[in-house]
Amino acid sequence: MTPSMSSSWIGAEMENLHRSLIFTVYAPALAGDDSRPLAVVHGMERAFPGLRLEWKISDEGRPVPLPQRDAWVSRGRADGPGIPLLCNGDESYPVTIYGWARPAGVSSGRQPQFEVHADLPLDAAGMAAAVDVLEAVGEGARAFWGRATPEGVAAEMAQQIRHSVHEPHVPPRGLPTLKLSEQIRSSEIPARLGWLNYWSAATARTIGFPDPARDADLLSRSRRTATGGWVVRLTDAPLDLDNPAHLDALKRAYERFPEIGGRSTP
Repeated sequence: MTPSMSSSWIGAEMENLHRSLIFTVYAPALAGDDSRPLAVVHGMERAFPGLRLEWKISDEGRPVPLPQRDAWVSRGRADGPGIPLLCNGDESYPVTIYGWARPAGVSSGRQPQFEVHADLPLDAAGMAAAVDVLEAVGEGARAFWGRATPEGVAAEMAQQIRHSVHEPHVPPRGLPTLKLSEQIRSSEIPARLGWLNYWSAATARTIGFPDPARDADLLSRSRRTATGGWVVRLTDAPLDLDNPAHLDALKRAYERFPEIGGRSTP
């Protein structure tokens, strides 16, 4: 959430806590007159029926129409290249997207990246569109990898990250400890798993997916993207760590892909 997301819009976001689906993708850094920000916005609109991301949010936290939205996005953020915060203008049903330049010093592979975040309500419409939205955002950004996870679950899973080797660390629910992004050797290695996972063709090769002999269950909930990547769903319903079957599926996926989170070096 950015500083400009204040007042009434923040209130709407907070009311949707644990009912939002958070999308994050990590892509190569933007360069010059890059068309990817617009491709991401247009792709998300196509993926979610009826969605129009044609509002910004004022300093007072109110949606403001953008008659020249595409030109505004093309100009980028005031503090660097990316996607300025856009929303659907509906405070009772907030949908947002924004993106920014991620510095090399906090990025995997120690390379600058383009990071994009989107937020959808976790309702029937959001769940129905979720795979399409993640694929559209990932493909539009030409991302290395990305994920979509219910907001409350994502917050708990963030506790898997060990921030200091000098401090004791016990991740939640018996999940594995993950490294900070900047400690991961390659941009193609995902920093963590999500309910839905976008893996580019390069990322899939790096982590060894798919292996027909080992990934039959995951493949039954996966689909190939136009660029040769994958969208992989860990569980049929949105990930719920209070559900033993879901927690077991998440642990099995971490066991299957030890490179994720920088836990092993091939």
